[in-house]
Amino acid sequence: MSEGVEADSGGTTDGSPLVLGPMLRYVDETSASIWVETRDAGTVVVRAGGDSWSARTFGAHGHHYALVEASGLEPGTRREYSVEFEGARVWPPRDGEYPAPSINTLHPDRRLRMAFGSCRTSVPHDQRGHRTHGVDAMRSYALALASGDEADWPDLALFLGDQVYADVTSEEMKDFIRARRDIEEVPGPELKDYEEYAHLYRLAWSDAANRWLLSTLPSAMIFDDHDIRDDWNASQSWRRKMEATSWWHGRIVAGLGSYWIYQHLGNLSPDQRAEDELWQMVAGHDGAAELDLTDALDALADRADRDPASYRWSYARDFGDVRLIVVDSRSARVLEPAERSLLDEPEMEWLDGKMRGGFRHLLIGTSLPFLLPAGLHHVESWNEAVSTAPVFSEAGGRRDGGARRGMWGRTGERVGERLRQGLDLEHWAAFQRSFHDMARMAMEVADGRRGTAPETVTFLSGDVHFSYVSEVERDSGSRLVQAVCSPIRNPLPRFMRFFSAAMAYGPAAPMGAAVARSMHVPDPPFKWNGIKGPWFDNNLAVLEDTTGGLILRWVTGVVRDGDHEHPGLDTVAELTLGERSTPDAV
Repeated sequence: MSEGVEADSGGTTDGSPLVLGPMLRYVDETSASIWVETRDAGTVVVRAGGDSWSARTFGAHGHHYALVEASGLEPGTRREYSVEFEGARVWPPRDGEYPAPSINTLHPDRRLRMAFGSCRTSVPHDQRGHRTHGVDAMRSYALALASGDEADWPDLALFLGDQVYADVTSEEMKDFIRARRDIEEVPGPELKDYEEYAHLYRLAWSDAANRWLLSTLPSAMIFDDHDIRDDWNASQSWRRKMEATSWWHGRIVAGLGSYWIYQHLGNLSPDQRAEDELWQMVAGHDGAAELDLTDALDALADRADRDPASYRWSYARDFGDVRLIVVDSRSARVLEPAERSLLDEPEMEWLDGKMRGGFRHLLIGTSLPFLLPAGLHHVESWNEAVSTAPVFSEAGGRRDGGARRGMWGRTGERVGERLRQGLDLEHWAAFQRSFHDMARMAMEVADGRRGTAPETVTFLSGDVHFSYVSEVERDSGSRLVQAVCSPIRNPLPRFMRFFSAAMAYGPAAPMGAAVARSMHVPDPPFKWNGIKGPWFDNNLAVLEDTTGGLILRWVTGVVRDGDHEHPGLDTVAELTLGERSTPDAV
């Protein structure tokens, strides 16, 4: 191996050609994808044992990236790896305090173990940062894995939205913005362009412990609103307000383009990448100069925003007899009042094709909880009726068509819209057509009408900044469960905790149901109850498929003896979802 510049022991990139990464992304039984951002154009080599794999960088907006596919691996093996750039070793850090990064391939007989969570702000991990934002649960989990305190490693970390906050920026991010432009001019301290997104991702993923974790634990991701902006696509009114600004088009193009680079690309399997129009340009480039993807990337982002059906951000993966479906619940919305839907028709058809039995567990990752606490669910369905007066058929979720004013007229529309945006009332419950469609599909799977019923149909979500578990009341078939882990690091203010708890307990559910019925909102097709929570700690959840059922555990970081640099890890909650009798497939 050639001698050269190496990353320093703290994992920073000062003086190193490696700007960000390596990040271990898609991993299956025989391959692994390693993503990096480099300072310059060149060739990236990944070495593991006597094998090596390489990729040339491609460029976008003056930045340089590579995705190296390590292929021909053996199932169920662990191999330490290193990264070189232009012949010089750049990872792992010299004299680093963390174990060497490794590639751990899946084994067909191993049951799935997966971490998940959402909502993580990028502020320093010191006493001040802990006082304002709490301890980063992801970083605490990384430290526990590195020290051996957390012995059982996950196969995957699933990040369910708000990996970065483009609209609520830290002081470090504001300093970067001030150095580039007048922060008093629109869009102010919010992100404006790709360069600012690139810096925000660097702030989010450069801490030494988290950087090590992401280099050795495979990850999958999906966006939520703050990756772009609060209430992204909440309503037609919100959309029109944004499009009337001078800066929104630049924001959405930069946000979706950077999302493709930093998050989406690593979600894809080698076969899925081969079908991606941008990756085909990267893979097919054979010129001497680095491929500049800027124009094509911006064009795709612009088109995906204007015509969501032109590009799919959702994806699905099978881990043996566990299926994971990750749903884009933000960009593919239909916002016209008469056709309001969380997913457009092509996206719903895709989801319908993936919602199948024949698996031990069916996991649906959606950043927005499908089953909110019942009181909050009814408030959101009421709000949709007041704001847009959806028209339902007797089937429950299908519109007969025809736009109407809100149930309380123009004044009600205005009040309802203010409440919708002010209180974030734009989850599945606020898109009743989509809620009923999803409920129907989930019940058909759980009843064995789409193949043999799984042990569980489990929704994994974040967004709401508190964690809980709810379950649908059922006497037979699959257990139908909602598990929420939020935030990883961004706790709710105290006064909002009271409101959230009130919506989860006591008379909120029957009172909310009565109010929703007064607006002619159909009742949900089933009842559900909270079986754990809510709790408001910063959390990371760990899901494990075992012979005794699906084990769910939430962990949080805890500062002990004033050591803010090395917080410990405590368990907040744990439960097991055991199997019950299931009907035969129909």
